Amino acid sequence: MNAVGGRPALAAGACAQVAVLVVLTVTADLGTAGWAAGTAYLLTGAAVLAWAMRRAGHDALGPADLVTLVRSVLIGAVTALVADGGPVWPVVVLASLALALDLVDGPVARRTRTESSFGARFDMEADAFLILVLSVQTAFTLGPWVAVIGVTRYVFVLAGYAAPWLRAPLPPSRARKAVAAVQGVALVAVSARVLPHWGSAAVAAGALTVLGWSFGRDAVYLWRNRRPVGPAAPATGRGREQGGV
Repeated sequence: MNAVGGRPALAAGACAQVAVLVVLTVTADLGTAGWAAGTAYLLTGAAVLAWAMRRAGHDALGPADLVTLVRSVLIGAVTALVADGGPVWPVVVLASLALALDLVDGPVARRTRTESSFGARFDMEADAFLILVLSVQTAFTLGPWVAVIGVTRYVFVLAGYAAPWLRAPLPPSRARKAVAAVQGVALVAVSARVLPHWGSAAVAAGALTVLGWSFGRDAVYLWRNRRPVGPAAPATGRGREQGGV
C-alpha cells in the first residue's frame, strides 16, 4: 500500500463517512441528531487533519495513516449513533472494529518504515475521541461519573497551558498503551449492556482507576523532570502523545 495524496485521501474519507451515515440511516434508522453529529464530526475532523498535515509538512498519508483514517470513519459512525441515541449493537460492532484496527496501524507503520510523529499523534487523537464518545454512551446508563474517563486526557492537555511542564515529552511506555487499550475494551463491554448494573459499574470503575494511575504516574514523572522556567529555558514538547489516551 502506497502513500496517498492529502486531498484525495481526505476526499475519500469524507465520501466514506457520508456513505456510512447513509447505511446507518437505512439499517439503524439514524435520525437528524445523528446526521448533525456525524456531519459536524466530518467537517471538524477534516479541517483539523488538513491543518495538522500542513503543520507537520505532510502532503500525503502513508499506509498506516490510511488505516487510522478508516478508524476515524468508524469513530464518526459511533459518534453519530451515540448522539442519536440509537440501538446499542451497531455502536458495539463499529467501536470494536475501530479498536481492532488500532492493532494494525502500528505494525503497518513499522513494516513499511513510515513511522512519524504525525502518524502517532493522528492515532492517539482517534483513540482519545473514541474513548470520549464511548464514555458519554456509558454515562447514560451508569451516571455522569463515567464521562471522567473520556475527558481526563483533555483536562490533562488543558492543564498544560497553566503548568507548561505538563507539556514536556514523555518516554514511550507499554503500560500507557495497555491502559489506553483497557479503556476502550472496558467501555465497549459496558456499552453492550450484557453485564448486570453492578458489573458494568465495577468494570468502568476499574478502568477509571487504572487511567488515574497512568495519568498520575506521568504527572509525577513530568514534575520530577521539569525544567527551570526562565528566558533561557527551551520550549516544551507536546506532552502526553506517545501511545496514551
